[in-house]
Amino acid sequence: MFLRLLTLSLLILYPVAWFAPLMRAGLLPIFGLSEISVVTGLQSLWSSDMVLALIVTFFAIFAPYLKTIGLALVQWGLLDPRAQPVLHVLGKLAMADVFLIALYITLAKSIGYATIETAWGLYMFSACIIASIILRLLTERHLRAAASQ
Repeated sequence: MFLRLLTLSLLILYPVAWFAPLMRAGLLPIFGLSEISVVTGLQSLWSSDMVLALIVTFFAIFAPYLKTIGLALVQWGLLDPRAQPVLHVLGKLAMADVFLIALYITLAKSIGYATIETAWGLYMFSACIIASIILRLLTERHLRAAASQ
């Protein structure tokens, strides 16, 4: 029951993480820093590059959310546990998004003219994805234990 509640809590925490500030960025610190979230980043992408916006939308929003919904359905017995490999792939795709954000921050910091600070939303988004991966592993272990009894 505890795994189910944790998984369902991710369905609430993901949308919070999408709107939370991932980073603060600006040209120079004296001009002030703008907060960037998953949603504001996607809004900027939609106006400049729709194909990239679709890809990032899938990685940042649909992949982790669909994986979490699928995991909850498996935990409640509404989806066959054989769907776990698909959920595993969705989890890897969601983690790729966190990697890209970290890469962008590293590249921007190396330029020298831009100021970028990580914000609490990046840690929250990363924690949600990592929690989802851990919950999937625990669910697999629980299903194996239940099948062996």
